[in-house]
Amino acid sequence: MYAPRTTPWPLVALFTAGYLAPYLLPTTVGRLERGLDLTATQAGAVGSLLLLSSATAGFLLASRVERTGARTLARLGLVLAAVGYGGAALTTSVPAVLAGAVVGGFGSGTATTVAATRIAAEKDPHRASTLGLLSVSALAGAVYLTVPHLPGHGLTLAAIALTALAVWPLTSRLPGGTSGPAAEAAETTEAHGIGGRLPHRRSGMVLAGAMLLWSLAQNALWGVSGRIGVGQAQLSEPTVGVVFAVALGAGLLGVLGAGALGSRLGRALPIGGGTVLIAGCIALSASATGLGSFAGGEIAWNTFYPVVLSYLIGLAASLDPRGRWAVLVGSASSLGTAAGPLTGSVLSAQAGFPVMGAVLAVGLLLVAVPMTGVALHTGGRPLLPGAVRRRGGHPAAVVAATTGTPSGAVPEVGAPEQSVVEIPLDGTPAAAQGAYDTAAATRAPGGM
Repeated sequence: MYAPRTTPWPLVALFTAGYLAPYLLPTTVGRLERGLDLTATQAGAVGSLLLLSSATAGFLLASRVERTGARTLARLGLVLAAVGYGGAALTTSVPAVLAGAVVGGFGSGTATTVAATRIAAEKDPHRASTLGLLSVSALAGAVYLTVPHLPGHGLTLAAIALTALAVWPLTSRLPGGTSGPAAEAAETTEAHGIGGRLPHRRSGMVLAGAMLLWSLAQNALWGVSGRIGVGQAQLSEPTVGVVFAVALGAGLLGVLGAGALGSRLGRALPIGGGTVLIAGCIALSASATGLGSFAGGEIAWNTFYPVVLSYLIGLAASLDPRGRWAVLVGSASSLGTAAGPLTGSVLSAQAGFPVMGAVLAVGLLLVAVPMTGVALHTGGRPLLPGAVRRRGGHPAAVVAATTGTPSGAVPEVGAPEQSVVEIPLDGTPAAAQGAYDTAAATRAPGGM
């Protein structure tokens, strides 16, 4: 019998609440610029501080989710997001808006940290992250269709705050902190070196650095896309909003395709090849002078972006079953995201949008090399449940005889076949040697 595959809806919702702020960045920055009479650079700086606060939360809380409890931290993050973004939406005072954006950003980062940590612990982290990207893309698309027709600087901020409030009831299904015997067991595990030391340290550091630059390039353009559409392409704000909504709709199709493709092509090809395609889309969008080129660049870009991002999230999650690399790489990505709006504003102000796009495209081509190298070098945790981990991951082998788990699932396309070492467990009868075997092809439980 194959174990049924359940959908982690609370994590999907939390992922959506945490990622919504970066997805709404162009309209948030544009609304602040026009509604509060800020310069483009000042509005971009507000967006950068919001995302920098989000990244800070990830770095501070990466190792605290298990002990503090996913439920507690998730609720804290959602409260901060609701209060911060809600307060910023209700005031026209620039210092108050800035403070609210920083508080809300920390709340978004906290929610994202909890979601990333828990998703990494899922049997199929790629599927969970794909569902999260589908959810946030659909919600952001709905906002882009609605906001341009309504006045006010704080509508997008209010949308993020309301999303945080809506997700709150689902946090009751998240686990609390470890205490008593569970805490003692965790301490014993770390004392014996199981899960205490970060695995794949070199690969994780390279991936974190590459993700910082990758996200910076993405959000340097995303942060000024609204200005490109309105200023350079001479489109109205509602038309730009429709383009963004269609682009995010295309992103939904891209994520669905990534979910259906799964591990068939491994991770290296989608990450490396997809980044090359994204570089071309960025150059096209930044040089747009009309509806056709602007819409074409934005739609193609938003189709490929979530596909590559889903594989990068899965790769980071696969490096450590406790989710620490997922959080640390995600926080590094948030640093790049935070620097994106200001970088885009400065580059476009100094050299113009087309030159900015060319610089970002070249940077993406360069950063694609180390990301692809990490994907090739380490398979991390397999995409399929019940599979054997590669290259010294912890634990060194997965007992395939676990109830409901088929023995010997394929780790990942291109991963070498490995034999499994029997690990005796105290108080558990040792399984027969025939229960262990080398990794062999089988279908995933509940596979699509």
